[in-house]
Amino acid sequence: MSHIFDWIFAQYNGVSTHLIVLESVGVLFGLLSVIYSKRENILVFPTGIISTSIFVYILLVYGLLGDMMINIYYFSMSVYGWYLWTRKVDATHFIPITRTTAKEKKWSVVLFVITILFVVLVYVIFKKFNSWTAYVDTLTTAIFFVGMWLMAKKKIENWIYWIVGDVISVPLYLYKGLVFTALQYFVFTGIAILGYIAWKKSIGKSPQTLLK
Repeated sequence: MSHIFDWIFAQYNGVSTHLIVLESVGVLFGLLSVIYSKRENILVFPTGIISTSIFVYILLVYGLLGDMMINIYYFSMSVYGWYLWTRKVDATHFIPITRTTAKEKKWSVVLFVITILFVVLVYVIFKKFNSWTAYVDTLTTAIFFVGMWLMAKKKIENWIYWIVGDVISVPLYLYKGLVFTALQYFVFTGIAILGYIAWKKSIGKSPQTLLK
């Protein structure tokens, strides 16, 4: 066990203390956000906003431009999702969990392709296509963009995108030396699976309260 901890902290040799602290805080609020999402709790959005704000800065420092843009997008979509989740369909009920429609599936594909093209353009402009991580980052960016959009709209399929993206992100962040973030995505994978199961049980049911 001591060897594992030695390896983890060895990844942070030479890293500024403030970056390590910020990463830890960002991971904590990121975990809280996913847990609240699983519970269909409105606190998913304020906790997510705090986490994404922190990671925009960290990812800029580490040169992961795609993931940095993801977090900027998460921030804006958290505001949008906060608004949608608090809209009432009648006097006492909020919008329910539903499946994506045929139109939304088409828009998911469009959003995925546009995101890929946009991130590629950014990497080309900044000449950052110098590692396999750039290609993986481009893929996960597109996956997470669609996942966040579907989560804001309370579509159960959002969890499938999170699961796939989380699994891919674990080795990406380990390679980059962001061990705590890699562990976060490992935990995210488990929570996303549980989230899909929980939302599937609640699908079509309109909650009377979002504070559970």
